[in-house]
Amino acid sequence: MARKAIFDTDPGQDDAVAILSALGSPEEIEVLGISVVAGNVPLHHTVANALKLVELAGRPDIPVHAGADRPFMRRLKTAEHVHGETGLNGPDLPAPTIAAAPRHGVDFIIETVRAHEAGTVSILALGPLTNVALAILKAPDIAARLEAIVLMGGAYFEVGNITPTAEFNIYVDPEAAKIVFAAGVPLTMLPLDVTHQMRATEARIEAFRAIGNRSGDAVAAMLSFSQGFDLQKYGWEGAPLHDPCVTAFLVRPELFEGRLINVEIETASELTRGMTVADYWGVTDRPKNAFFVRSGDAEGFYAFLAERIARLP
Repeated sequence: MARKAIFDTDPGQDDAVAILSALGSPEEIEVLGISVVAGNVPLHHTVANALKLVELAGRPDIPVHAGADRPFMRRLKTAEHVHGETGLNGPDLPAPTIAAAPRHGVDFIIETVRAHEAGTVSILALGPLTNVALAILKAPDIAARLEAIVLMGGAYFEVGNITPTAEFNIYVDPEAAKIVFAAGVPLTMLPLDVTHQMRATEARIEAFRAIGNRSGDAVAAMLSFSQGFDLQKYGWEGAPLHDPCVTAFLVRPELFEGRLINVEIETASELTRGMTVADYWGVTDRPKNAFFVRSGDAEGFYAFLAERIARLP
């Protein structure tokens, strides 16, 4: 039976691949809707991108809801230097013909979790955690009703990609992340430690283009664009592909390895704001609150993505 899921996202080329591969996996994931947050680019772009993606996948029935346009306490930090001005630069996708649903994304999360049997809805979080934290603050009862939160964010052994110590999604709104990690929901984090292993080499990008459908062509164009910055930054043979690890973990957990540990979020230090302080070796007695994924099978990961993208228009 397919697991019911809400995507909370700030598309983003890598968010796009995560969402498209989920929509190509209807036997495993029932996407109930998408709540959108500002992150990679401002909210008006991330909402438009989400609408473009559900249309590209032939799923305009999936509701898209605009959520928070800024972090809790700080100015919004964006990443046009990676994703381009729109956040989805690369493919020439048409403007959406559908509109965002009228409900706020936070209210959509709350109402959707309450409308389903407890323990049957998961949140798949691909961006800053502002919407998710606001939903938990506004409706604390949903924490006990959620099946899980599976998120891309944080790092420990790989440290940071937006500061020396912080990963972008957590850095943008660390106060929100702190609330989510303390909420008591079963939580899995896919940090840079695993996503940096999932490198989009030219051969892997060409495999998407070789599928021969619109979605495969779009994914290839997205990754060809977004990898430009990271190839210079890291000097690797391919740029890391982050957010699709969330979808892959939900459908193919056997591709990944990790352990249940304590993770705390640093919010005060000027030097380490947004750091995910991971007690990987169990040197404290703090409660274990996150399944920290440290490694994964990159070949299996890309094979999974190509297979699921091939199912789309």
